[in-house]
Amino acid sequence: MVSELINSDKRFLEILDRLTTKSIDDYYNPYRLFEWPESLPDEMWWMSPELTTVHGTALAERLTEQQLYALSKYESLNFYSLNVHGIRELLIEVTRRIHTRGFETPSEFFHHFIGEENEHMWFFAEFCLRYGRKIYRQPAGASAEIPKSDVESLLVFARILIFEELVDHFNSRMAQDDRLHETIRAINRIHHQDESRHIAFGRELVTALFADVKRTATEQELADIAGYLRRYLTYSFESLFNPHVYRDAGLADPLAVREELLAAPGRAAFEHSVFRKTSKFLEKIGIVR
Repeated sequence: MVSELINSDKRFLEILDRLTTKSIDDYYNPYRLFEWPESLPDEMWWMSPELTTVHGTALAERLTEQQLYALSKYESLNFYSLNVHGIRELLIEVTRRIHTRGFETPSEFFHHFIGEENEHMWFFAEFCLRYGRKIYRQPAGASAEIPKSDVESLLVFARILIFEELVDHFNSRMAQDDRLHETIRAINRIHHQDESRHIAFGRELVTALFADVKRTATEQELADIAGYLRRYLTYSFESLFNPHVYRDAGLADPLAVREELLAAPGRAAFEHSVFRKTSKFLEKIGIVR
């Protein structure tokens, strides 16, 4: 049973205790931490240019510097909007499991996790509403829906881990990019600080949940799990390519822009760089082959 694995494994318990202690020691009040300027300049990078969806493409060569700045602004707003939607979903799923059978031991960490993620959602939403006057809608994606089955919890926490690792790839780079405004660097820096704990916890939990599933799953069921997660990786990456962003940045025919960028020669390398650590982990534990 899952409860036997994650409630009695000595290594898991030691890691959980260490992460819980670090959450307490690193606690901060986000409502007092950030300084919010009245406005941010349009003539600047709002996202590291190497992380924008046009970087290294033929389209980027056709755009002016002002267009590239505008695109980075709306891509950053889309990225933080994705954070808002992703955090809301993971909060729902984790809250459903806190203090339930099988999750007794990690429930204390869940309390810190829920509190921190709620605060993350607030400051990402605050940024979007202050400097973009909106939060982009969540992209549609039927393949991202979680099927109700005996492996539901495994898929839930694997999805959460994929989401967090994608976000952290961007956070860790933008936190150190001195081309960005300090407000932008600060929200990425503090989020990276917390996500490093969440990712460490998520990897341990997914490993334990998958070990439990493997005990009784058939080869077809394992293949279905792997297929689902591969689709979710693709869905997560492609959510960065938002036609509403291209429209707001003033680009003509935003749907055609999205299609061009998704088909660009460098797209595969970009996706690999975003999910390099994630894919390596998923392959190591055998959940994706």
